[in-house]
This record gives sequence, C-alpha cells and structure tokens, in this order.
Amino acid sequence: MCGIVGYIGKKEAFPILIKGLRRLEYRGYDSAGVALINEEGNLNVFKTKGKVDDLVQYCDDKNVGGTIGIAHTRWATHGEPSSVNAHPHYSQSQNLAIIHNGIIENYSQIRDRLLAKGIKFVSDTDTEVLVQLVEYVQTKKQCDLLTAVQLSLHEVIGAYAIAILDHRNPDTIIAARNQSPLVVGIGEDEFFIGSDASPIIEYTDKVVYLEDGNIAVIKRNEDLKVVNIQNRKLYPEIQTVDINLGQIEKCGYPHFMLKEIFEQPDCLTNCMRGRVNVATDNVVLSAVIDYKKQLLNAKRFIIVACGTSWHAGLIGKQLLESLCRIPVEVEYASEFRYRNPVITKDDVVIAISQSGETADTLAAVKLAKKHGAFIYGICNAIGSSIPRATNTGSYIHVGPEIGVASTKAFTGQVTVLTMLALALAKERGTINSKEYLELVEELHEIPSKMKEVLKLNQRIADLSRTFTYARDFLFLGRGYSYPVALEGALKLKEISYIHAEGYPAAEMKHGPIALIDSDMPVVVIATHNAMYEKVLSNIQEVKARKGKVIAIVNEGDETISRIADEVIEMPSTMECLEPLLATIPLQLLAYHIAVCKGKDVDQPRNLAKSVTVE
Repeated sequence: MCGIVGYIGKKEAFPILIKGLRRLEYRGYDSAGVALINEEGNLNVFKTKGKVDDLVQYCDDKNVGGTIGIAHTRWATHGEPSSVNAHPHYSQSQNLAIIHNGIIENYSQIRDRLLAKGIKFVSDTDTEVLVQLVEYVQTKKQCDLLTAVQLSLHEVIGAYAIAILDHRNPDTIIAARNQSPLVVGIGEDEFFIGSDASPIIEYTDKVVYLEDGNIAVIKRNEDLKVVNIQNRKLYPEIQTVDINLGQIEKCGYPHFMLKEIFEQPDCLTNCMRGRVNVATDNVVLSAVIDYKKQLLNAKRFIIVACGTSWHAGLIGKQLLESLCRIPVEVEYASEFRYRNPVITKDDVVIAISQSGETADTLAAVKLAKKHGAFIYGICNAIGSSIPRATNTGSYIHVGPEIGVASTKAFTGQVTVLTMLALALAKERGTINSKEYLELVEELHEIPSKMKEVLKLNQRIADLSRTFTYARDFLFLGRGYSYPVALEGALKLKEISYIHAEGYPAAEMKHGPIALIDSDMPVVVIATHNAMYEKVLSNIQEVKARKGKVIAIVNEGDETISRIADEVIEMPSTMECLEPLLATIPLQLLAYHIAVCKGKDVDQPRNLAKSVTVE
C-alpha cells in the first residue's frame, strides 16, 4: 500500500526513482509523483493521477535533473485520487517536500491549529498537514530540519513512513518510521530509500530496516546516521538482502500472477528444503526445537490474519486440531484487536502475513504480547515488522510476490502450517508413526503433483471463456476444502470484479440456494474424501435448480463427471493436503476469466498488496 523511493548520490536521481516506483507498483496505487533538488538548488515537485507511465509522460518536458530526490505512489485514504492529493507535498513556502505512507490519525486537530495560524492548505490529505507542521515548527523554533521533524513527530498520532527534502540543505534526506515499513539501502557513495527492498536490490544488497521511532539522517558523503525522536543515537544492524532480481521480473510471462502460479511447485520445494526430510522421515522446524516448551505447554492456539492469510489460517486450524489435538481459534486481526479478547500467558498466537507489515495483524501481535502470549510469526518478507515483533516463527521462503492477488504465498503459508502441525504432533505424541510417515512422504510429493495440475492451464483457459458473462459465482467445499472455496471466491472477485462467495457446501441450502439459476456458475471442490457422498448430494441440489456446476475432482472420477457441466481433474492426495492442489485450478480460473474480461490482473482496482493502514 503506497510506495516510497528515495535516492542521494552521484547519479541522476530521476531514472532511479522511476525504476524504483515501477518495482513498487505491485503494492497498489492511484497516483504518482517525484520531488528533486536540481543543481541550481531548486526543489521541483511533479505529480499526477494515474500510473507511473503517466508520471513519466507528464515529466517529459520538465526539468528532472538532480542527484537527490524522493518519489511516491499513493493509494488514496484522505482525499480522492487526484494530482492535487498525490505526493510529494510542498510546505507552504515550498522549501520542503514530503512523501508519506500511513495515516496521521490526529491530522484534523493539527490542521485546525495550523489554519488558525494562517497556514493555507491545497490538498485534502493528512500528509500535507505533516509537512506544514514541520515547517511551522522549523520557523517558530528556528531549528534545523532534523529537530523540526523530531518535535513534530512528538505531536503526531498514527502510522507513518516519511521522507523529507529541504532545498536549503540539498545534500540531506530525513526519513522516519512508525508502524509503516521503511528500508535504507547503503551503496558506494550513495543511499537508497524504499518501502521494501525491491527498488534497492538492483544497486545494493546492504540495507538497514528502520524500527518504529527511528529517524534516518541520510547525508551525501557521510555515514548513515540513525536517531530516535529524543535524538539518542542508535546503531542499527546492516543486513544483507538475499533477493534475486529475476524474482521481481516477469521472465516472459504476460502477468506476474501467472508467473507466480506456475512458480508454486518450486516455491514449495524451497519452503520445505531442510525442513521435510524424507530420507529420515522427519519434519524439522527450528522454531519448534528452540521453543519446544512454550509450544508444547500451550493450552490454546489463536491464529490472527487478514484476507488470504486468514483462509490459510482456517486450514491451519483443522491441521493443528486434527493432528495435535489442541483447540485453535482463527480471528480476523482487524476484529481481534478491538473486541477486548481473552488472552493468557498459556496461549500461542500465530500471526500470518505475506508482507509482514499488515497493520491490523501487527497490532494484534502487539496486543497479544502485552497480555503475555507467546507469538509465532508466519511471513514471507524477511526482516519485515511482524517477524521482528514475534518471539519466533517460520518464513515461507516463496520469494517476492508481486501480483496483488496472493497465490504462492497462500500455498506457502499452508505448507508451513502443515509442517508446524506435523512437528508439534510428533512432539506431543498425538499422531501414530504410520500416519506421520505417510503425511511426511506425501507432503514431499506435493510439488510434483502441483506440476500435474498446472498442465491443466490451457484447459482452464478455454473453459474460462464460457463464464466471463457471469455476474455472480458460488464456490462450495467441505472440511479442508471449505477455506479453499473461500480463497477461490476471493481470487475471482479481486481480479475479475465478479461478485463471488464461498460457502461450506452443506450451508448452501440455508440461504445461498435462493440465488441459484441457469445464470449462476457454481464451483464445487468434490474430491474423493470422507464427505464425497454429501458433496455429491449438494451438486445434485444445484443441478435440480439449473445451476452450472464446475467440479474439481480426482483423476478417474466417473460419478460427478456424469452430472457436472465442467470437470477439472487433479491427482489424488491425502485429505489434509488437498488444499495445496485444489487451490491451483481456482487461481487459474480467476486469472483466465479476468484476462478474458480485459482486467488489470496484477494491479486490480482499489487493492493494495501490503495493507499498512487500518
């Protein structure tokens, strides 16, 4: 959600900033802008509604020279998407320019105070309020920019990652962070700023992840300086980023989403590498070894997550309860933090987030820690906020996910939850050795079976053309397949803008059945598991009302194949591992329907990849 890029060094900044913004397009945005200090010391701000390409076109006849600059892609919160509301924002004197991710919650009170002082505003944003406050403090106190930023942030309530330029000090960028991610890249006689490492890795693999309350003073020809709001000098660790540039490029695929769908077999192999050892019939997670006592003594697990990660959590609940025989609750992080939940020191809270920066999930983690719970994080982004805030956890190691609609992160999360359940079940003695060995061996085979499912891509692409007319879809599943139905519906609505709902198949007759007619496609996950006969009955109920059934079945199924309108066959696996295979046809179905409808698959409207605000 929103993207920040900054550069200071010896090179021309504009091309670096634009390339960085393109790297961050996956986060979702509706406007873009850049601020540069040129050789004459002029601070120039250029911004426009639309995409980065629109910004480049707008700047075509502008003076974009300079070796220091900041740039931003905005996802609208305060004020509609427009050139005026786009970042960067000038201060009233145009001495300062700011970019900002997050939300200033008390912006209205600060704005009213500044209006009373005669300061005029041109935008509807909370961000402009912040830059006007910094300038007001700087003028009133006759202080330098760092001091003005520190004093101003004392007055601010909310989340922010900011970068500020002052044309009177053309060799410095001030950057600060609170509850919104910000990374500083350290190169040879140059520095970079990013919302994450993706715009930086082309130039350096050395980064500093700013913590909450950190302020970076980035000066040309000087070492990076980091202080807090009280001006105490800090000594953050310089970390090495291990990201392959090819992971954030399309590599011949028409869209990142399709590339990431096809990457899943290799991603899950990477996720399991060193953790699932078939030779010794064992699953090893370092977090379980290092924190065995806390995990084994837990009276309850609470999974907190949002969106796709919440769906993974629902599968995790069934895995942990079935294999480990321990009660598990799954909570929307956004609701958990506000409903005064009962949390004790005997609870383990599992926080799931692809980006590791999801604001609601991070807040839920902090609330749970305050109550003494043990926190286990499951994330993809190494060095992100949630892994740093948790007691322990597991990375999913699926590589950067650029498509806004999550695919490989979902299957990575489910894989880690499966490994966690297996490791804990063995330690707890709640699984017999025969079932354990069968599950370990079958989990190891999942990537090769995924490759078989991906061979259905053209078949699903052809099938998708038939259903682009639909205004509504229903997705049904039972047991482990119910969360997959929810995820399939979410993927379709995210990228095709077709209304879709997921339901437990047995619940269909308690309401949704009223919607079914000849224009209603119904996707049913009908693999040959313990509830096969019951799902078969649900399909017959749909057909009796002229609904169009697309069934996901196991290879060789003859019963459902005779009554469904369309059948997609996939290899058989153990029931608790079926989500890892069944989700792929639903990802491909959503993708191809969206492509047929001419939608922007990788950057669907109104959505952001990393949701860093409430």
